[in-house]
Amino acid sequence: MSLLVVCLLITALLVIRVPIAFAFIGPSLVYLLSNEQSLGLPLRLVAQSTASFPLLAVPLFILMGALANHAGIADRLFDFALALLGRVRGSLGYVAVGVSVGFSWMSGSAVADAAALGKVQIPAMLRAGYTRPFALGLTGSSSLIAPVMPPSIPAVIYAGLASVSTGALFAASVGPAILMAVGLCLVVFLLVRRNPNVQKAEFSWVRVRQTGRRVILPLFAPIIILGGILGGFFTPTEAAAVGALYIGILGFVTRSLHVRDLPKVISETVLTSGAIMLIVASANLLGYIFALEQVPQRVSEWVLGLTDNPTVFLLLVLLLSFVLGTALDAIAVLTLTVPILLPLSAAYDVDPIALGVLMILSQMIGLLTPPVGTVIFVLQSITGATMTEVFKGSLPFLAPLVALCLAIIFWPDAILYLPQRLGL
Repeated sequence: MSLLVVCLLITALLVIRVPIAFAFIGPSLVYLLSNEQSLGLPLRLVAQSTASFPLLAVPLFILMGALANHAGIADRLFDFALALLGRVRGSLGYVAVGVSVGFSWMSGSAVADAAALGKVQIPAMLRAGYTRPFALGLTGSSSLIAPVMPPSIPAVIYAGLASVSTGALFAASVGPAILMAVGLCLVVFLLVRRNPNVQKAEFSWVRVRQTGRRVILPLFAPIIILGGILGGFFTPTEAAAVGALYIGILGFVTRSLHVRDLPKVISETVLTSGAIMLIVASANLLGYIFALEQVPQRVSEWVLGLTDNPTVFLLLVLLLSFVLGTALDAIAVLTLTVPILLPLSAAYDVDPIALGVLMILSQMIGLLTPPVGTVIFVLQSITGATMTEVFKGSLPFLAPLVALCLAIIFWPDAILYLPQRLGL
């Protein structure tokens, strides 16, 4: 059984909506059995791929995001930002971006961000006179800040695959995440100018103080997590545990979280973590087959024969990430491509941290592009909108994200400034 047949089978399974992990596992096992390969070694390697201390940060960060969601922290951030910016024209657009930045420090997941904030933001925007495509597109695109801004779950996965410092990758991601927010705000400014029906909210210092008091303690969470990691006090896994503990205690102390909420929090954490780990394991199994077929060596020979320019190489990485991101989950793409692209990046003298930021950012855009588009499906379930409606609404907001990817390609050293200054 050839590798081409395996790829065709995987494609067919994905087309009929088989979950990615099972679409990888089935054809991979058939390949191994048909080629009389022992299943013992590959399955043992797959099991070991998830038995990793750095990967333990993934379920802990997911737990923290679930606790923050059930504690109503997203609602608190939204109320405070709206009180602060209410009289600014297009305030709800800027609020959506700002709240996504604030919540991203606790969630690390675009899906969690879209699910938590979409229920609040989209109805509020529609009531204030914003168009439905604008509300859907901005909510979806601003949720992409979460997987880029630390603590980023894809960054934890990449750091484990590439054997690089998670702290350095977190530090390098802060600048691009902030630039994402700035770019989205610029698009909001341009689009809101064309809509005279957008309403402004009344401004009151009393409301600012009232809502501000409710977000002071939650905003200590990113200080604890990022400060602990970048200051060398915690490993990312330890920081995730401390962050989850802090949010949990805060929720119970402020009575926004109750014991009856814990079963649902734990259920969400287990289901999401299990899905991610199953994807990682199944992609590692497919990666084992790629190694047997010498795919990394063949790709390296082809790319090195195509160009010796690192900028062209990064453009090819961007194109590959866009294409794969439209059809596969970002975690699966990282697990499959990092072992292939990392040795190539060394040949082109591209820093693995810069490569990681580019791959994560470019693949996050795939969350808003059909046919997979996980964030699209989340917004559909919340609002009842069609896939076409969400995607069309997102198009203007994807422009600054693509521009940021190109900026990283042409100036990759710029994002390395912060980790170098911190000595990471």
